[in-house]
Amino acid sequence: MKLILATNNKGKVKEFKEILTPLGFEVVSQSEAGIDIEVEETGTSFEENAVLKAKAVYEISKTYVIADDSGLEIDALNGNPGIYSARYEGLKTSHERNMRILEQLSGVDEERRTARFVCTICLIRDNGEIETVRGTCEGKIGYEENGKNGFGYDPIFVYKNRTLAQMSEDEKNSISHRGNAIKELLRII
Repeated sequence: MKLILATNNKGKVKEFKEILTPLGFEVVSQSEAGIDIEVEETGTSFEENAVLKAKAVYEISKTYVIADDSGLEIDALNGNPGIYSARYEGLKTSHERNMRILEQLSGVDEERRTARFVCTICLIRDNGEIETVRGTCEGKIGYEENGKNGFGYDPIFVYKNRTLAQMSEDEKNSISHRGNAIKELLRII
């Protein structure tokens, strides 16, 4: 089954392909499908943003489309950066965003550094039917960046004493928010 992934994010494309290709899916990014659009994320939730992106690509392709919206929720920061994770405080790079969060959590004790990655995936079938699923990964925010794998907030997100950036791709995909959401997606496909 061919799925168009409604994103231009190379990290997301890589993760979706790593998880779904061995299961027999052909995953192509929207650019690989010849769709050159950038969807403005105007929703107020991960689900709304995932649906917005999927609908925009579906309107052009009229075939199976998946889109996700994901981000990091930090309890001590009242759930921020949340849906603004990719553009938190207008900072351009992942490193800048990571450093800003570590600065904001300076002096916050370990018990209050709880956080979760959240991923909502929207599937639009070739007949236009829409379904959404959600996955999470609970952890905490470390005190410095660690690890070279992954992308985004992975170097500061600690899961069972290691950051996601310190894990192999297979390890991360087996426990990550995106991996958990994809497991739910596979249940409904």
